[in-house]
Amino acid sequence: MKTQAERIIIIILFSALLNIPFKIKAQTGSIKGTIKELNSTELITGANVIIEGTNIGSSSDFDGNFEIKGLVPGTYTIQVSFISYASQTIPNILVAANNATEVNIELEPVTQNLETVNIVATAIRDRESYLLMEQRKASGIVQHIGAQELSRKGIGDVATAVTKVTGISKIEGSNDVYVRGLGDRYNSTSFNGLPMPSNNPEQKNIALELFTTDIIEFITIDKVYNNRIYGDFAGGNVDIISKDFSGESFLKIDLGSDLNSASISNKALPLKEGPDYFGFYTTTPPQTLSEFDFDNNLNPVSKTPLGANFGISGGHKHQIGIQSEINFYASLNFGNDYSVKEGVAFGAINSSGIPHKDFRMKTYAYNTNSTAMINLGYKMNRNHKVFYNLVLINSSENSNEEYVGTIIDIADNGNGYLNIKTYEKNTIFINQLLGKHHLNPHAGFDWGFSYNTITSDVPDRFQNTFRMIENGNYLFGQNQITDNHRYFHYLKENELAGNLAFEYKLLPLSDNVFKLKFTLGLTGRYKAREFEATQFNFRILSVSRNTVVDPDNLSLFFNQQNLDNNFFRIETFRGNSQVPFALNPQVYGGSQVIQGGYLTTEYNFSPKFSSLIGLRAEYIYQEVYWNTQLDPSDKSDYFEKISFLPSFSSRYEINDKQNLRIGASKTYTLPQFKERAMFIFEEVTQVKIGNPDIYPSDNYNLDIKWEFFPKSGEVLSLGSFGKYILNPINEFAITSATNDISFLNTGNWGYVAGLEFEVRKTLLDLDNSKIFAGFNTSYMHTEQELNSEKVQEETIFMVNFTHEKARFTGASDLLMNADLTYLFNWKNEKNNLMATVSYSYFSDRIYAIGTNNRGNIIERPFNSLDLILKSEFKKLSLSLSFKNLLNPPVERYQANENSDALVISYKKGIFVGFGISYKF
Repeated sequence: MKTQAERIIIIILFSALLNIPFKIKAQTGSIKGTIKELNSTELITGANVIIEGTNIGSSSDFDGNFEIKGLVPGTYTIQVSFISYASQTIPNILVAANNATEVNIELEPVTQNLETVNIVATAIRDRESYLLMEQRKASGIVQHIGAQELSRKGIGDVATAVTKVTGISKIEGSNDVYVRGLGDRYNSTSFNGLPMPSNNPEQKNIALELFTTDIIEFITIDKVYNNRIYGDFAGGNVDIISKDFSGESFLKIDLGSDLNSASISNKALPLKEGPDYFGFYTTTPPQTLSEFDFDNNLNPVSKTPLGANFGISGGHKHQIGIQSEINFYASLNFGNDYSVKEGVAFGAINSSGIPHKDFRMKTYAYNTNSTAMINLGYKMNRNHKVFYNLVLINSSENSNEEYVGTIIDIADNGNGYLNIKTYEKNTIFINQLLGKHHLNPHAGFDWGFSYNTITSDVPDRFQNTFRMIENGNYLFGQNQITDNHRYFHYLKENELAGNLAFEYKLLPLSDNVFKLKFTLGLTGRYKAREFEATQFNFRILSVSRNTVVDPDNLSLFFNQQNLDNNFFRIETFRGNSQVPFALNPQVYGGSQVIQGGYLTTEYNFSPKFSSLIGLRAEYIYQEVYWNTQLDPSDKSDYFEKISFLPSFSSRYEINDKQNLRIGASKTYTLPQFKERAMFIFEEVTQVKIGNPDIYPSDNYNLDIKWEFFPKSGEVLSLGSFGKYILNPINEFAITSATNDISFLNTGNWGYVAGLEFEVRKTLLDLDNSKIFAGFNTSYMHTEQELNSEKVQEETIFMVNFTHEKARFTGASDLLMNADLTYLFNWKNEKNNLMATVSYSYFSDRIYAIGTNNRGNIIERPFNSLDLILKSEFKKLSLSLSFKNLLNPPVERYQANENSDALVISYKKGIFVGFGISYKF
């Protein structure tokens, strides 16, 4: 028999001969245990457990469990800490080889400032209990929603996530998120504290649907302004915090599928030709008007409506010595879905309720989202950390819209047919380099730089108009040359941004607690946008006006032979092939520079009372240029502005579980590039025109909030808020032959006032079962002046407002969210079962404000109910979701003086999804 030493020698020699790397596994042990609150059954999530004198440690998981592995046999001392609990030092823990030493810990709750805890290991920052604790001790008024809560509620993207926060809603069928009744122009979006460009030429903010929850650690929502945020703010700022890996190495694979009840009744969906399964595709416009030189066939292709998603993610931590480590996290995810919407739609309804277009609507859509992320972090020691983020997002939508009914002057007897096929692709690159440095107990600084690019393309949108004749055949309908066309647009936006903040503390009260703190910061951002669009209008000539065509086989008519035979002619807004510059696209673009600096002073009058006073100064320069059909000569316009933005917030700690807060600030709202360019943007039922004469609004904000934190993971809060806006900006139908829409400073004032209430409570807490619930609601009142004379004095446009006052568009008086979760846990087996029911509701709200004696367009109240089931079996996780179970109609109507007129009505269908993941 060979001894153990002989066996090892033989293995080493054999490995050397075969050139196989060999590593002798060290004989190590571990320290593990459970952390809970003293005199309570409440388990503590995110507590830090560190080997004294090293950077080696762990954090407690959702069940309060922790384990530090890979320890050489010997005696150790551990340090245990968590926010608002007294730290503990536990000496003389004996670790033996191939053995786990168990240490169970109880922490005592204490009252202390957030900065008193010197966190030397990464807490589990995506946990609900941790984020509530951070909210409790923050100097300002802030809310968070973490990955744990998103998973529990079955939320897959950031846009849906933020609507679960008090006072936030979203308009169905658009990317607009409304914070306290204020829409896109009044809000801002950032990624790890740095700004991002927009993917939509009409909007200020990037579409939050593009960010899947796979790459998110938590989301911070600032509804109260602080000086770190750029001053273009009134509703709120959504800051997406990406995953920052810590802990044990892992590899996870996710698979899933989903169905929509409205789409599965269709065996195949007719969609636009061109885009592939993953949503990647591009094409360029023709370079001649005398040839039919389009890449795509006009005929639809069939797609089976079965959605799928898959992903892979992993992380690894490499220790360098005692103090340093490198963390690496990467993920790659793809998801798609199919949808069908069927209902009615009307366009341009007059004051008597008679529509210019009266349709039965059916739309088919195929959506994709591909996301890749790399996070690389280097921790030099507990005081210095640098990390890099790279994110790539590619999303696409391939849609086919069919409208059957009345088209005035083309098909007056309900025999019209309008078909639009669109493919839209958004590609986003985010590059970030960030650092955090703690110099000494008094001073520290953090910094960040980002370079982001985004492209948003609509390559080759089709629109065709028909009228059906008595025998059921179709002829082309043409009242305007634009009734049949192909459209291309390309947007590119680059943004460079940076920030630097230096913090200095004075007058120490105790260890790591100071009476006075100064923060000096510098920020800057530069963005440039380029946008071009070309529309190829097909003028149907008289010789072919009565030619029967097949709407599903238009290639039989639109081809080179029929172009040569003068059946139709191709023109752009600049003219036909006889005009030398006819192929020149419409263009607009611009650049924007915002340079800012700020100083905040935080003073602790006592351990219970603190105040923060800040002043931010910004220089803003915005330039816009254009060459369009409205103004075919090269024109430009610019404005510059210097803003001084004071802010104040204060927190009074009534006791160790209750806070009273107040915040006040001044901010501004900028017009967007497209709103200031003389550019026409045509949609199905409306045309939008830019206005160079609009200018920024000024905003004054006030918040008061009371918070009560009964125990870890629970909160009860009541808040009130008010906002006063000078010269608010809105979209309105101007007085013109076609009722075009433009962007105007529509009045001298507007205001928002409201109340917010939130409660999160554990209803049942047993050894292996837990029931917890959440509820939040907001009630608000909004009003703004509508002043036709002001518009006429300040712009070249005429407008006739139906009313002298109106609510802000998108503002519901009442918003509600509720959820109930049951968790059953087999602790010894690491298995659990979780079921969550969530409900949301918003009351009616203005979708568009009425002009020319037409009433406001109102979106009716909407409520949704979801059921999410999840189960974990050690390394295997299963999920089953049922969303929009009530399947109510989405409806908008025009509230005319005599009677209401329905504008649009459809149902989204019920969504069923299944997912499975395995963690190695």
